[in-house]
Amino acid sequence: MNKKKEAKITPPALLRGMKDILPSDQDYWFWLGDKVRAMAAAYGFERIDTPIMEGTSLFSRSIGEETDIVSKEMYSFVDQGGDKITLRPEGTAPIARAYIEHGMINQPQPIKLYYWGPFFRHERPQAGRYRQLWQLGFEVLGEADPVIDAEIILLVHSFYQEIGLPVTIQVNSIGCPVCREDYKLVLVDFFRPRRSSLCEDCKKRLVKNPLRILDCKVKECAEIAKEVPQIVDHLCEDCRLHFTQVLEFLDDLEISYSLNPHLVRGLDYYTKTIFEVWTADGEVGSQSALAGGGRYNNLVESLGGRPTPAIGFAAGIERMIIKLKEKNIAAPAADRREIFVAQLGDKARKKCLKLFEELRRDGFKVRENLSKNGLKDQLEVANKLGVKFALIIGQKEIMDDTVLIRDMESGIQEVLDYKRIAQEVRKRLEKSNTNFINHTP
Repeated sequence: MNKKKEAKITPPALLRGMKDILPSDQDYWFWLGDKVRAMAAAYGFERIDTPIMEGTSLFSRSIGEETDIVSKEMYSFVDQGGDKITLRPEGTAPIARAYIEHGMINQPQPIKLYYWGPFFRHERPQAGRYRQLWQLGFEVLGEADPVIDAEIILLVHSFYQEIGLPVTIQVNSIGCPVCREDYKLVLVDFFRPRRSSLCEDCKKRLVKNPLRILDCKVKECAEIAKEVPQIVDHLCEDCRLHFTQVLEFLDDLEISYSLNPHLVRGLDYYTKTIFEVWTADGEVGSQSALAGGGRYNNLVESLGGRPTPAIGFAAGIERMIIKLKEKNIAAPAADRREIFVAQLGDKARKKCLKLFEELRRDGFKVRENLSKNGLKDQLEVANKLGVKFALIIGQKEIMDDTVLIRDMESGIQEVLDYKRIAQEVRKRLEKSNTNFINHTP
């Protein structure tokens, strides 16, 4: 009798464009998250978390129907109730929606908000770009003064300095809707004789929104766009003065920036100042941009709110981590343990589990590996964790109601009274930390 051949079970695979954040990378995520929270506190920003799903119209109305994000990249669907839903592709439009919906305009202005979370775009997967991507962002709503533009650029520049990535700031102004309409006519006059050399998308953009041609990634279009008349030469007086003042602030702050007349960004809601953060190692172009942002003075009003000037930026976390690794910049270990509890024997294991919980509740950073039987194996784990002290309980310690404490660096061991273990460990940790500070160059 022939046995039926069992069907081979195929393990489930990660969806294309998605990424697991493994334990080996979590130190970067904790470290960068702590840096973001510290920068937010220093500059007076409060955290906001908007839903992952929003109504599709929020993005089509704000980002622009002709942009790549809306026309090609959004994850949109109709739910069981017939509502058109989109997984958020970016963070600014949801924040503008929340600003209107919660009446933030009635609070003292400006409103300063920051966020950190996942976003979704159906892009072609490549290095640093995923279909579920993580971004941090800072937004200031309710203030038009150019000093706020400078403060936002200062914040993002300082952030990259503090994590050790040298960057340059690419800056431009795309004016207001009034002077931009005049500039669009200039673009049409420039590109029309060159239309045959443009990609199919840009041929359509020439009719619908010629400014989008400047953001095209097709090589031939990008080469043609290098010769385009500069928008800064066609700004109205108000936009020209605003941009001049922003640059004066940046000069006074001694921030390294490049005036980039070809920078336009990929979203329709931008006005006046726009900028991108590029690595300072010779890479150029939006594919190497670590962050980007600008003013969006008309976004809130276009969504039904009152006129509200605003500015912000967003930065990709994955691309940031890739660059940190390329520069051999290691993240500090997150939440490093201080104490390791080890045991010898079943009775000691029970007592160690109780000791572990007592120390944890008392605020100590403690680890264990009670499933291992050998003391050598347990101390090897303690060494890998970099703990300062190991607390060991065996049969003798159970009988004497004591604990053996081992200095993991020197190997010196002492016997401590179990009832005084918390006080004694705390005293030794404080002494160890003081010695480290005094001997740090």
